[in-house]
Amino acid sequence: MTAVDTFDHKNFLKNLTTQPGVYRMYNHKDEVIYVGKAKNLKNRVSSYFRKQVDSIKTRSLVKQIVSMDVTVVNSETEAFILENNYIKQFKPRYNVLLRDDKSYPFIFLSEHRHPRLTSHRGPKKRQGEYFGPYPSAWAVRESLRIIQKIFPIRQCEDNYYKARSRPCLQYQLKRCAGPCVEGLVSDEEYTQQIDLVRLFLKGKNKQVIDSLVSRMEKASNELRFEDAGRFRDQINALAKVQEQQWVSGDQEEMDVFGFAYRNGIASIQGFFIRDNKLLGSKSFFPKVPAESSQEEVLQSFILQFYLADNKSIPKQIVIPQELLEQSSIEALLSKEAGRKIQFYKGARDEKKRYLDLANTNAETALDAKQSHQKSVFARYLELERVLDFEQPIQRMECFDISHTSGQQTVASCVVFNRDGPFKTDYRRYNIEGITPGDDYAAMAQALARRYKNASDESKIPDILLIDGGKGQLAQAEAHFEDWQGPKKPLLIGVAKGTSRKPGLETLILAGNHDTIPMSADSSALHLIQHIRDEAHRFAISGHRARRQKAKRTSVLESVPGIGAKRRQSLLKYMGGIQGVQNASKDEIARVPGISDELAEIIYDHLHN
Repeated sequence: MTAVDTFDHKNFLKNLTTQPGVYRMYNHKDEVIYVGKAKNLKNRVSSYFRKQVDSIKTRSLVKQIVSMDVTVVNSETEAFILENNYIKQFKPRYNVLLRDDKSYPFIFLSEHRHPRLTSHRGPKKRQGEYFGPYPSAWAVRESLRIIQKIFPIRQCEDNYYKARSRPCLQYQLKRCAGPCVEGLVSDEEYTQQIDLVRLFLKGKNKQVIDSLVSRMEKASNELRFEDAGRFRDQINALAKVQEQQWVSGDQEEMDVFGFAYRNGIASIQGFFIRDNKLLGSKSFFPKVPAESSQEEVLQSFILQFYLADNKSIPKQIVIPQELLEQSSIEALLSKEAGRKIQFYKGARDEKKRYLDLANTNAETALDAKQSHQKSVFARYLELERVLDFEQPIQRMECFDISHTSGQQTVASCVVFNRDGPFKTDYRRYNIEGITPGDDYAAMAQALARRYKNASDESKIPDILLIDGGKGQLAQAEAHFEDWQGPKKPLLIGVAKGTSRKPGLETLILAGNHDTIPMSADSSALHLIQHIRDEAHRFAISGHRARRQKAKRTSVLESVPGIGAKRRQSLLKYMGGIQGVQNASKDEIARVPGISDELAEIIYDHLHN
């Protein structure tokens, strides 16, 4: 009996309302496989169950429906928002999914006596001014680097700024005016530089240069030649930057999206213009169900992109084709932004120039994506041939361990499917309770935690790669010896050669520990190297983050019963953490607020 036979759609439609709302479709695993919205729920849902349905995608979807539910709303606008929220929550397989829905970074200018310039991502809770958004963190860092060369505004942390008694290296390099030390720069001079930064970030470079020229001439007339020279250097630096920047003419605030769609892959290229300046561009590759139309893909992308948290919606959005429900989406985005938002098809003048360029970039990105997929696919085919795999390899996982002298040990697990890295399934594990430096025990703990409740066959890899020799591989063999899961992965150890050079790795099969011969130019070996290197990178980045956190955390913070005030008393009376560590129980007990019992707990914790 098929799934559609189990769903009584006639009875469901009989009682369905004609009001606007959102509907969700479920399969036999009770998973949401599609989310849609409708002005009239009864008419829209009925269209799925007609006798003649042209779309292959719709026919495939209907066959899998076991149940449905609906949420009635007051308006189509509310339906758009609720639909978007459900798509982000459930990630249905038959919906177009925008994989990158992170908020975009801004440049933030704080509200202090001496304001600080820094990057910001997330809710705008801090008091100050926000400039952007920028397409990437790299674009923000590059902008801050340029600003630091031209305008001596502090970019240091507030705690660092407050603790200074003498100027730091940035002052010596003439990249900060040194407001942290009295007498180096007056509040008036610092405020003047802040005003210039504001104009620069708003794209008003001509006003900045005019202001600097005026100040240079005034300083020269007053015989303040050192100040005049500094203003001259700022003008020269700004002129160089202006030559490199792409100024957008008369467009103050506009997003432009190019679009390319072939063989089930969609490429969308976004250009982001703010304050007459192109801040940068970004490529998007949304996950597209089979047989989706161009109109459906583009509209879904636009909605998910702009309804994400903390997204900045510009006044003008240029798109290559009209959206299916463009007027309704314009009204929705206008309501979200609190001002009128308009879509343009980029048919003339400057908008056409930008749109043509965005479309060209989208096509180029799509070609590169398809070329990469062909390369990955070829590597999979070669690996299947080398390993005599009867079925196509759908999923591979690789583990690696990273630590420094046994401290802050982190295990990583990366996942590859036939498209390459599958980053949503990557995981890191902080390893605790083992002998420091015991990589075998760390590997055993990571495997146990990764596959503790593995009941879904699709989550079990076809091949499990272990970065290491026979010792690490033995841990995986021991874990899977009495495996009761849905399927058992093929275990392979990836041991580095004696010279540890790429291409000289030894691949060890579990069980008989036979080695798999592969030449250095084998595409199958290149695939394994890629996975191994990605696991290594992911483990190291996690370990470094944990190590940095440990550096910022006092060892006293992990002592039970010790709060901030007692920690402060201990450090004050003992002259720092080394004094506490070298003190006896009796000496610790003499600190005000520390009892004999608590002193014993502190001593035992620090020495065990």
